[in-house]
Amino acid sequence: MIHLENVSKKYHNGTEALKNISLDIAPGEFVFVVGPSGAGKSTFLKLLIREEKASSGNITVNGRDLINIKKRKIPYLRRTMGIVFQDFRLIDKMSVYENVAFAMRAIGAEEKLIKKRVEAVLKLVGLEGTEHRKPNELSGGEQQRVSLARALVNEPEILIADEPTGNIDPELSLEVMKMLVAINRRGTTVIVVTHEHELVKIFGGRVIKISDGEITLDEFNPTKYNPEKSTASSEAEDKKENEEK
Repeated sequence: MIHLENVSKKYHNGTEALKNISLDIAPGEFVFVVGPSGAGKSTFLKLLIREEKASSGNITVNGRDLINIKKRKIPYLRRTMGIVFQDFRLIDKMSVYENVAFAMRAIGAEEKLIKKRVEAVLKLVGLEGTEHRKPNELSGGEQQRVSLARALVNEPEILIADEPTGNIDPELSLEVMKMLVAINRRGTTVIVVTHEHELVKIFGGRVIKISDGEITLDEFNPTKYNPEKSTASSEAEDKKENEEK
């Protein structure tokens, strides 16, 4: 689904954001991308959505060659993806319903289908009954859920979440992550860029670390997260396990 081979990105100012990285992400994977500020994480995401073009190497996403792709084909590539931003990027003048529906209207979907899909994704993220509210009437966590619903409404093959918990409190961060896990379990490939290592410890999965433009870690961490258990009970079990050791 995602293939990078010997990919480098050097900006016009001479900054080498990525240096000869190679990796594959299979359909249905859940991947954390971590690393310090300025490590190259944002550039990595920009290459995947073809907001930036690699300086060298090969990139294939959903069967599309991103090095040689024509500009007019880029919107079609992005239709196979959903993107959740740290700053939500909601349209203040629009209601919750209109913010989510906007993504479908942009591709010319019929109103009947839009209504059905918007209602379904708002239910999925726990926002039934908020359709007519404006973003400024919602909490930060609710706004992030609207952003998530908008990213999901076109049923993307890949969901990319760029620091999705950066502007919400820890408790809400867990709720957003639980939703991302649930979405992944429905078959969507999920890539989460985050600096919150505690979330990585809780949810596990594949972890790719980028440092100074290079991949310095790529490993799978067994998840301790169980959707049937609370975080508190999981922590209690961990404590008991450590005491027994």
